[in-house]
Amino acid sequence: MSDTVNVGIIGCGNIAPQYVKGCGQFPLVHLIACADIDHQRAEQFAAEHNLQALSIADLLAHPEIEIIINLTIPRAHVDVSLDIINAGKHVYSEKPLAVTREDGKRVLDAARKANVRVGCAPDTFLGGGIQTCRKLIDDGAIGTPIAATSFMANHGHESWHPNPAFYYAVGGGPLLDMGPYYLTALVTLLGPARRVSGSVKRSFETRIATSEGRRGQEIPVHVATHLTGVIDFVDGATVTMMKSFDVWQHRLPIIEIYGTEGTLSVPDPNRFDGVVQVWSSESRVWRNVPLTHAADVGRGIGVADMAYAIRSGRAHRASGDLAYHVLDVMQAVTESSQQGTHINITSTCERPAPLPVGLPAGVLDA
Repeated sequence: MSDTVNVGIIGCGNIAPQYVKGCGQFPLVHLIACADIDHQRAEQFAAEHNLQALSIADLLAHPEIEIIINLTIPRAHVDVSLDIINAGKHVYSEKPLAVTREDGKRVLDAARKANVRVGCAPDTFLGGGIQTCRKLIDDGAIGTPIAATSFMANHGHESWHPNPAFYYAVGGGPLLDMGPYYLTALVTLLGPARRVSGSVKRSFETRIATSEGRRGQEIPVHVATHLTGVIDFVDGATVTMMKSFDVWQHRLPIIEIYGTEGTLSVPDPNRFDGVVQVWSSESRVWRNVPLTHAADVGRGIGVADMAYAIRSGRAHRASGDLAYHVLDVMQAVTESSQQGTHINITSTCERPAPLPVGLPAGVLDA
């Protein structure tokens, strides 16, 4: 593929530099401009990364930009994504796709009507850690998956994050903040979900920030901070999960997949690398498995995969349908707790295609 795909960014916050670095690993992707509601911040970001700083309106109207990356806060994702779609551009949004199913559906419906693509983070499942696990499962290393566990637990962000209040506002919390990483990895490994049961709680009315510059600030908590659930997958696996901002310390696994012939230890789905381990009924020992795919990639590989897909006409992997299905499952966890019953998942998605093995750096199609 000889021609590049021009890309712009809306939202020049903390995660934006990671996208510049990650997209820069792929020659097909040409990041040319940025915009922010705070234009001074956009100008500073542009100067640091050799980009053009534009107003949001001018970036949306730019005739040469094909993909716009939406790095705004979760509550703004839908409105900004719809603006991008209405401008005739493909949109790649940070997670979550939306805060509610209804808003997520609005984005997908608008994109279909406009004949543009929707992509959504996380794209960490395209890194060497999760892709190696995907290959092991597809190759039958643990037999047929029958169950799994998924745990993410810490004591929140107020001790270290420069703006921790965001994580306790609507659109935050451990489920919408970290759940997309774990659930996207699980759908990649096991396929779509069909039913959810959950229990959620808000353990504290307020949190006290101890991070530098925010010490002593009282943060109101508007979302559940401890969630547990069971997810039944279409192909038969049952997953037990916990997501929490209320746990000081633990010794739980991150993700483990239990199969008819063994167990797979999956690395942190918030990373692109990690240690992959397999225990088989034949060997009866844990062994480390060398990564089969590149781990020195970063946020932006999902954008690059979308760019390749646009040029070749294939489906892109970090798709809007995948992100919507993950959102559907997350919302069902809370609904199940509120209603005291299982929630059937009505959405579905294609299991993302695995990346080919042995691709050279900067290339995503064989």
